[in-house]
Amino acid sequence: MSLFDHIKRMYEQELYSNVVQLVCLALPSSLIDQGEGLSPLHKYQTLVYSANSFFHLRDIKRAEAFYKKALQYRKSLAKVKGKQLDFPRDCTSEIDVKFQLHLCYVHHKQFGQATGILESIPAKQRTVKVNMALGRLYQLCGTERPAITAYKEVLRECPLAMEAAQALLQMGVKGTEVACLMVNGTSNVPNMEWVSLWLRAHAHLSAQEYVQCAHTLKQLDERSPLHDNAQMLVTLGRAFYCGGDQRNAATTLQRVRLLEPLLCDGMDLLADILHHERKAKELEALATQLMSVGADVHPEPWIAMAYHTLLGKRPQRALYFAHKASLLAPRSVEALVLKGNLLLELKKTQEAVVHFREAMQIASYRYEPVHGLVQCYVLLNRCKEAIALANSACKEMGFTARALTLYASVMVKEPLYLSRVRSCLEKALDKDPSYLPAAYLLAEIYEKSNLPELAIELLRRQVATHSTCRLHLALADLLVRDHDEASALHHYQIALNLDPTSERALRSLRRLEQGPDQPERSYELDPDEVAESENDEAVEDTDSDLGQNWTEMDMTFSSQ
Repeated sequence: MSLFDHIKRMYEQELYSNVVQLVCLALPSSLIDQGEGLSPLHKYQTLVYSANSFFHLRDIKRAEAFYKKALQYRKSLAKVKGKQLDFPRDCTSEIDVKFQLHLCYVHHKQFGQATGILESIPAKQRTVKVNMALGRLYQLCGTERPAITAYKEVLRECPLAMEAAQALLQMGVKGTEVACLMVNGTSNVPNMEWVSLWLRAHAHLSAQEYVQCAHTLKQLDERSPLHDNAQMLVTLGRAFYCGGDQRNAATTLQRVRLLEPLLCDGMDLLADILHHERKAKELEALATQLMSVGADVHPEPWIAMAYHTLLGKRPQRALYFAHKASLLAPRSVEALVLKGNLLLELKKTQEAVVHFREAMQIASYRYEPVHGLVQCYVLLNRCKEAIALANSACKEMGFTARALTLYASVMVKEPLYLSRVRSCLEKALDKDPSYLPAAYLLAEIYEKSNLPELAIELLRRQVATHSTCRLHLALADLLVRDHDEASALHHYQIALNLDPTSERALRSLRRLEQGPDQPERSYELDPDEVAESENDEAVEDTDSDLGQNWTEMDMTFSSQ
């Protein structure tokens, strides 16, 4: 056996460290450059074997250097004495070397260079993996048109490439068009009827139609082979979370955790919910589990650790963990929002603004970065900018109850806007009659407008469907002002039963026993309190018309 045969055999047996050591000892770079002891083809292949071995050993910089050497040498061999050199089939292609070089650039976050090396491959020679990689890079850089083209090429050759289909829907491509690209892959495959519903759900998610998305995914969970599918349930949990229904989001994501303990996707959302609910033990267990699973490659473990340390009142340490998450996933909205909130906690408002703006550039439709940036503007006394941002958020998010309440909570600081605030809050409660933050703020507006009877009626309607300490306290305060001490006493006692540690309820009870007085207000709402208020919103389980386009999509699949 020749030296090259030994190198090839060790490489094929995945003895990468041995390959590297032998090449460095027996064929130092000077001898490789001269080609001594190796034919031109063997020299090229040795360079590739060495580069691949360094890559597998995670020595990415040295792998990058050897890939570049291999490409340069192959180019010099393109013509030998005016004749085209034939490369055998078992010789690594130039396309594969360029793809590996692109992975080195991506590892070092040199996305421009990664895109450039893949674009140097002629369009007709690009393989599916090259087009998929180009689609990701284009989407990462915000150039959607070439990303759409690349993903479509992937679906033409691999019709069941779900990630490519999902990316197209996220960039606004119509569901029917994506369905037509995928239909060839499902026509002869049994038990694939769920694909049309899956596409419909992701199109609703991309269009911020969270209620419809959740409804469709619940159909998949109940009536398809995807029952108890962890990845599908993560999407369902994300739809609940983005729609503001944290109760159902937590239930769904806890279910995912039981089904797939090794899955990190979506657990950052669960960590956020557990933090807001102040469930320290559950959050600690989640963070510990995630750190043992994927701390090297996933941002979710670090986000969970950040929320856990924040709950322990260590914001500086939490900021370190959030920064680790951002390094692993620079475009993670959850990591950026968390960093922004931690910087607010540390009174670094200007730095928080930068992170919230970056999160908004990635996902302008998300409520959390908008809420954070509004908080920053209010703290910086830039109320006009806060109002303008909240107004544009209402338009972007489709005038949801959360967005309207945020808008109202900023305008309430300006007396001239009082009538507009009332109108916004009434519209928010029309959209979602159970949205408590809107009810609290509207009750305050009614009282300021000398309409206490409307405030009492509003909170009594909420008490009929909700039972929280804060809600009963707010209603009891209004009843005291209306001189209905017996009813007020009843609601103070309920509040104390719901939260026996509530000093607010104890003080009010003592004051009422001593004689009626002006109680403390328990329902005033500032912008920084909107996201922390109780939210018992649930997705309705009623059927709805999901649109003619989706009917066409179903017919497209069923006709094949």
